[in-house]
Amino acid sequence: MKAVLLLPLLLVLCSGNVVKNDNERDQDWWETTIFYQIYPRSFADSDGDGIGDLNGITSKLGYLKELGVGAVWLSPMFQSPMYDFGYDISDFYAVHDEYGTMEDFENLIAAANELGIKLVLDLVPNHTSNESVWFQEALNGNEKYYNYFVWEDAVIDENGDRQPPNNWRSHFRGSAWEWRDEVGQYYLHQFVVGQPDLNYRNPEVVEEMKNIIRFWLDKGIAGFRVDAVNCLFEVDKNLFGGKYPDEPLSGNLDVHPDSHDYLSHIYTKDQNETYYMVYEFRDVFDEFTAKDGLTRVMMTEVYASIQDVMRYYGEGDLLGAQIPFNFDLITDVDASSSANDIKYTIDKFMTYKPVDKEANWVVGNHDNKRMATRYGPSLVDGMNMIVLLLPGVGVTYMGEELGMVDGYVSWEDTVDPSGCNTNDPINYADSSRDPCRTPFQWNAEKNSGFSTADKTWLPVADGYETLNVEAQKAAERSHYKVYQALAKLRQDKVFRYGRYDSVAFNKDVFVFRRWYNDETYLVVVNMRDTDYEIDLTYFENVIGDVSVVLRSIQSPKNEGDVFNASSVPVVGYEGIVLKL
Repeated sequence: MKAVLLLPLLLVLCSGNVVKNDNERDQDWWETTIFYQIYPRSFADSDGDGIGDLNGITSKLGYLKELGVGAVWLSPMFQSPMYDFGYDISDFYAVHDEYGTMEDFENLIAAANELGIKLVLDLVPNHTSNESVWFQEALNGNEKYYNYFVWEDAVIDENGDRQPPNNWRSHFRGSAWEWRDEVGQYYLHQFVVGQPDLNYRNPEVVEEMKNIIRFWLDKGIAGFRVDAVNCLFEVDKNLFGGKYPDEPLSGNLDVHPDSHDYLSHIYTKDQNETYYMVYEFRDVFDEFTAKDGLTRVMMTEVYASIQDVMRYYGEGDLLGAQIPFNFDLITDVDASSSANDIKYTIDKFMTYKPVDKEANWVVGNHDNKRMATRYGPSLVDGMNMIVLLLPGVGVTYMGEELGMVDGYVSWEDTVDPSGCNTNDPINYADSSRDPCRTPFQWNAEKNSGFSTADKTWLPVADGYETLNVEAQKAAERSHYKVYQALAKLRQDKVFRYGRYDSVAFNKDVFVFRRWYNDETYLVVVNMRDTDYEIDLTYFENVIGDVSVVLRSIQSPKNEGDVFNASSVPVVGYEGIVLKL
């Protein structure tokens, strides 16, 4: 099927928000690099136990360097009982024993530094593990550590039975309160039962977390990604007569009453104090920057309204995160979205973003379906073009450079509490995060080259025999090679300093332009399996011929092909980078 666009009536031009030329200022390291997220448990297993580890990551740093990655963010590698696979930390100052030793971590840092790769860790400040010394000391009556957590008395119902203090729900279903006989009270856990919330109204907790930040920055890391940061504070119960109030119903009738989404979380998320805590954390990062001039970067994980996300950048003279994660390309759009949906989603972040701050682009992580699963394998190159060539910071979840898709994980093999807590062997996969965490696919050998073990902690995804690093390196054209070329291209001044605007040419074809001085590039992504002919002269000052610089693996074009800008053929699912 082929449609010829004759009139620009369907065009939707960018609102005019652009990235301004800043006279080629010296950009900081984090502004120009690619951040590559590694889920340590699934990247590379060096000792054959079926679980990824730090030495495995160290052994693969050369791959990341060749790919064009300049910074690695590791999901939590701290000591943990692994009820939530590292997000339940029992010792913030130690390396999880399945992942290695502190010496292994120091070797990883040294090897990364030799290759010019920065290392960023995952900070989990909202909660600890119920197996931590802090929590055990609280249970034993140690007042200092009792005050590290959030406790509340039971409510006795009309039958004389003990009930939780209120209706607050955990992210993992059921009450967010758990009773402990040792204390005679409930403790708050916004996540799994094994993750008691820390009490940020206690200055000692705040100082403890700052010391944890200092400890790892002293080890030589370049920053932290801060997990679930908008859950740090609950409402001050003193405003409600000393009792935490119930949260109102969300009105979402499609979810189970035990679901987190059943309530509107006006008392447990996005409290005003949270932003100022982030600003305090930033002060600690800047302590280290002041010593040696190397910026320590903070990335914040927040699923919230665009207005709330923007507050994490800072307010007035108070600095916050350099990178408040922009999840809109995960939460707002997918394979069913139109070109205008994509444009609107991008423009929204660009419009709200402070003009002196950097945007960032994220299409996947360890908590959501993989990019190639949500958008479809045909759009892998196009989505990577968007992430890496838009103005701002590009973030890649491991495997996106290959087009890795979610793996199948049976009910028997499911380990993620999000799936297990459904107690539903039929529909568990709708909630489980295991499919996006399956082992990395290195080659066609046993366990995709991830591990020599007879059984890996999660099964390797089907199709790894052909979808893997080794195969894509050997192929004449592959997602890996397109990604590698994009990583190199984004270092061009046009993509570092250039201005931006965009057009949805019709319901399927999204195009954005980057230009700087006398150079102009146009990035074309066709969201559907429909052929078009588009007129790029709709963009101001785009006239004459354009040449193909880079194309997706579906494209019939070759690098160097030349087309008149007024009539560029675009085939289904094609992604192309053109130069004027």
